[in-house]
Amino acid sequence: MPSLLDPLTIRDVTFPNRIVMSPMCMSACNEEDGKVNDWHLVHYTSRAVGQVGLIIVEASAVQSNGRISAQDLGIWSDEHIEGMRRLVEMVHAQGARIGIQLAHAGRKATVPGAIAPSAVPFSEEYAVPAEMTQEDIRKTIKAFADAARRADLAGFDVVEIHAAHGYLINEFLSPLTNKRLDGYGENIIGRYRFLEEIIDAVRPVWLKPLFVRISANEYHQDGNTLETFIDYARRMKSQGVDLIDCSSGAVVPADINVYPGYQVPYAEAIRQSTGIATGAVGLITKPSHAEDIVRNHRADLVLLGRELLRDPYWPLRASKELRTDIPVPKSYMRSW
Repeated sequence: MPSLLDPLTIRDVTFPNRIVMSPMCMSACNEEDGKVNDWHLVHYTSRAVGQVGLIIVEASAVQSNGRISAQDLGIWSDEHIEGMRRLVEMVHAQGARIGIQLAHAGRKATVPGAIAPSAVPFSEEYAVPAEMTQEDIRKTIKAFADAARRADLAGFDVVEIHAAHGYLINEFLSPLTNKRLDGYGENIIGRYRFLEEIIDAVRPVWLKPLFVRISANEYHQDGNTLETFIDYARRMKSQGVDLIDCSSGAVVPADINVYPGYQVPYAEAIRQSTGIATGAVGLITKPSHAEDIVRNHRADLVLLGRELLRDPYWPLRASKELRTDIPVPKSYMRSW
């Protein structure tokens, strides 16, 4: 029976445990160039010292107009590789694995040039995006593939495609935001086509583990349901996706009943229905809760967000509570 602190191997990459740092935007770039700086090196490496098994770097824009904010990390240029490589080396030196989330904010971008499948703004506070042309779609798909190539050159262990939280790919997937009639909309097959073509473009240049983050519930009567995403998960699995990172919401403004583990049932249902590995995320704070998720096969990985912002050494707390030894950083042996 698997445990939270057991290793997990996907393709040829072994994660030392099932604890994952969820991608969280830091808005910490010093300039509007999207490059890694000292903040990122300290922030992420601290969690590697804390023995987090896999660290997923925040949403990194594949195009400059795809940033959520002007201070976001980017991976739209080869100039980003050097800083990313330094970050990877520092994390690897502490025994952790590291991934990067490839993203495009779509209509939720707050930088000039927002684009979307349809010219429908997220809310009154956001600009009306330009509806993407076929050429825009082609260029954006290529941008994801180019970003995956850069991630490989930088040495990352995992690529996660961000198809959740109302950003560009999610906008194509959802009937709430995709009003197209050109083969990239109309029905669930058409709405999946953009993500499908991104995966097909990324997979040949990225041979290591490939994750996709989804919003498995759109919290709207006319939006996608869990059943839709079970179908999409089957399609992703057939394309070579290794794990579905199951989040929810943020496609349209909504009131969500949030409580510890409220998104875990999505990960469990997709895992059981399709056989693909899943990650569970959402107000998981206690080691016993995370252990229950893994031991009862509700998900294969447990992603922590704000809890790891509060406590970079959460895996130590988990090891004490679960009475399991984990590696100790040499310099910290006297205290651990």
